Amino acid sequence: MRRLAYLFVVAAMLLAPALARAGDQTVTIDNFVFTPKEVTVVAGTRVVFLNRDDIPHTVVGTGGAENFKSPPLDTGDKFAITFDRPGIYKYFCSLHPMMTGTVVVR
Repeated sequence: MRRLAYLFVVAAMLLAPALARAGDQTVTIDNFVFTPKEVTVVAGTRVVFLNRDDIPHTVVGTGGAENFKSPPLDTGDKFAITFDRPGIYKYFCSLHPMMTGTVVVR
């Protein structure tokens, strides 16, 4: 009986990281700002960028293992990317280059 309980505990520990990856992280775009400016997520997390501003914006990676570029996002539009590899991923709005942000993947 103890072995079975031990196996359940080990299985739960092994599944916990996979369950932690199941959720999305949202970054909003409003008033020419990405909020939060920096997010830290576990590998496998999908980051959703939501434009709440009244003008179009883009989300463009500045290089690294995860290159990405959204189309222009109008008000209410979303762009999502899943970050599978640990690292630091910087991005900006190509229409307004002073808008920057970072995704830290652990």
